[in-house]
This record gives sequence, structure tokens and C-alpha cells, in this order.
Amino acid sequence: MEEEMERTNFGTKVGVILATAGSAVGLGNVWRFPYMAGENGGAVFIIIYFVCVLMLGIPCMISEFIIGRHARSNTARAYSIISNGSAWTLIGIMSVLTGFLITGYYAVVAGWCLQYLWSSFIGHMQGSPEYFSQYFSSFTQNPVKPVFWLVIIMLITYLIIKQGVRDGIERAARVLMPTLFFILLIIVGASCMLPNAEAGIRFMFKPDFSMINSDVFLSALGQSFYSLSIAMGCICTYASYFSKHTKLASTAMQIGIIDSVVAVLAGLMIFPAAFSVGVSPDSGPSLIFITLPNVFQQAFAGIPFLGYVISLLFYALLTLAAVTSLISLHEVSTAFFEEELRISRKSAAFIVTLSTSVIGVFCALSFGVLHDVQLFGMTLFDLFDFVTGQIFLPIVGFLTCIFLGWFVPHKIVREEYSNWETHRAGFFHIYIILVKYVCPICIIVIFLHQFNLI
Repeated sequence: MEEEMERTNFGTKVGVILATAGSAVGLGNVWRFPYMAGENGGAVFIIIYFVCVLMLGIPCMISEFIIGRHARSNTARAYSIISNGSAWTLIGIMSVLTGFLITGYYAVVAGWCLQYLWSSFIGHMQGSPEYFSQYFSSFTQNPVKPVFWLVIIMLITYLIIKQGVRDGIERAARVLMPTLFFILLIIVGASCMLPNAEAGIRFMFKPDFSMINSDVFLSALGQSFYSLSIAMGCICTYASYFSKHTKLASTAMQIGIIDSVVAVLAGLMIFPAAFSVGVSPDSGPSLIFITLPNVFQQAFAGIPFLGYVISLLFYALLTLAAVTSLISLHEVSTAFFEEELRISRKSAAFIVTLSTSVIGVFCALSFGVLHDVQLFGMTLFDLFDFVTGQIFLPIVGFLTCIFLGWFVPHKIVREEYSNWETHRAGFFHIYIILVKYVCPICIIVIFLHQFNLI
């Protein structure tokens, strides 16, 4: 009880929303969502994605909220407390491990964003399409530059995390998230005023239902899971800092809305500009580092200096999105080490920064000097991405739904959901049905489909 009383809470309701939304809003929204929508029919993918967020993402988020706030501890210990030290504790340990490993390779991409921000600032984001392709290959294969920017982005994260929940995470979120939205709206406005921008807008909002197939539906399911940071330990850890007055269901709904709005705005930022210069919207993962620099250069070529400003703002946006998610990923492991090793937050943050940076260095070098070091036919970066994203995340998400829906006492779930019956538990029975039946089935389908088993 003493530990619970001393545990820090987020200071304000706005801080709760912005910090937790910052965890969810990241490169999954600004980078992954646009190219996934581009590859899967645009508007029809977006509609299915919204349904998946509502039916899958938000119930899973509420489940992690309940576990985290009830236990008021790091994610590994939270599962142990609720399960009375049973084998279900392994879910929490696996969740922390997942967040830890993702931190390492995610920081590599975050470092790329920072490098592109710097290159945009000094005017290097200009040239032919071949130039941008060569630039990306040359940079990622360099043995020094990616490591340098990786270390810088991790140091920035460390300086925020070591300040604590209120003075570090919450304070940063209150600055970073509004700035992110402001920059996003500026670029969306500029992109939507380009010639032929309406073609990109139609692509996003005029659905072609003939495009619907199992791949589109399953891609939307997977994206909703990825985008909301489910099963990485982030949501559960942040929930442990919620006060007893935080309404879990409404908070999850608000975060789901913010996350979806950012994703749609990211599409409005990219597709009108792409259609304006005749670039295919299904450029895939290379979209932001190879395709878009050329798109912005061509789209705004007729307005002196505007192309430079838009490119600079775009990579500033990417960097902000990367940092907000990196903070939450870092906090998962920091809270774990701080509480399990009984050391100071500063020491725990340093351990996480150092160890995940080492992972990141190996992942970064796997594009160059360590490219031939492969396991199961994958480079180290691809291996970490595959193991965490395609194996750990769905397994942890599935087991969390089974755990909460079938094994956690119904009384605990309802009390947390309704804040100990201090407000109406609207849609509680629907939530339970979704967690017990719909979410596990959907996650299993996603898991089996990616291995072509169904």
C-alpha cells in the first residue's frame, strides 16, 4: 500500500490524454498508415480501419488500462499482482521484453528522421528521384552517421525520461503533441491547395468497395493494433500513473479518436501532394525517405522557398512523432528496472538507454557493414522487426484478452471500468463480449494470415 501511495500520477486530465496519445501517435500513423492505405485502396481501407480501431483497438487498450491502473506498477509486476504470481505473469514479462526490443530498432528509424530533418535544414533534400534513392542507400549503409543520430535521439529521450512522469513525460507531451498537430495542419493545408490535389482527396474519401478483399480487411486489423501501441507495455505502464478519477473507457475512446484523426491528416498531407505530381500512392515503406522528398520538391517547385519549408516541417513532424512514441517505449523498461532492481529513475533510464542503444547500433549497421550477418535469412533489423511485430505483439495481445476476459475476476474489471461505480458503466457488457470473443478471434486470424496459414 505504501508503494501505491507513493507512486506518481499524471498531474492533469489533459496530461493523461496527451501523454497516452503521444504513445499511440507515432511513425505508425505518419509513416505506416499512409502507405498501408495507399496499397489497400485508400478510402475503403480507412473505413475498415476505423471499424477495427473501435472493435479491436479500443477494447484492447481498455484492458491494458485496467491491468495497469489496478496494479499500479510496471507492466511485468502488474500481471503478477493481478494473477497472484501465476503463469500469467509471463505475459507481463513478454510485454516488457517486446517494448525493450522495439525501443532498440525503432530508435534507428527515429534517428533517420532526425538526419533527414538536419539534411532538410541545410538544403540537401533537393535533387532527382535517383538522387533521393541514392541518398537513402548511402546514408543507411554508412557505418557512422546512422549510429550518430541514433545516439542523439536516445539521449534526447533519456533527458526527458529521467525527469520523471510529471516533469519529464507529461511536460514533454504538453509541448510535443500540440506542436505535432500544428505542423501537421500546416502541411495538410499546403498539400490540399496544390493543383490536382482533389484526386488525392477523392482517393481518401471516395470508397471503391470493389477493392475489399481479405487482405485489405486483415491489413486494417493489423494496422489498428500496431498504430495504438497495443501489447508493447506502453499503455499498461502509462495506466499505472492514472489517478483513480481517470475514466478508462472515455480516455481510450478519446485516444482512439486522436490517433485516427492524426492518421487521416497524415494521408491528407501525403496523397494530395503525391497525386499532384503523378506519383503512385502505393509506394510502400520507402514513401517518406525516398518518394516524398521528391514529391515535395516537385509539388512546390513553382513557389520559391516553400518546398524547402514544407520538407523541413515534414521531417520535424516525423521526428516529433518518433520521439513521442520512443518516450513511451523507453518508459516501459525504465519503470521495470526502477521497481524490480530498486534503483533510482535516473539509473534505470541510463541502463535502458545504454542497452537499447547497443541493440540499435547493431540494427543500424545491419544495413551496411553487418548486412551479411543474418539469422533465418533476415538482417538484424528485419529480425527484430519480425519477431516483435509479427510474433510477440499478437501473442501478447491475444493472451491479454484471454487473461482479462476469462481469468481476471469480473468484479475487478467492472470496478476499474466504472471507477468503483462512481459513473455509469456504459457499454460494459459490449466491452466484455469484444474482449472475450471478438478481439481474440481477430488477433488469431491476423497472426495466422501473416504466415499464410489461412
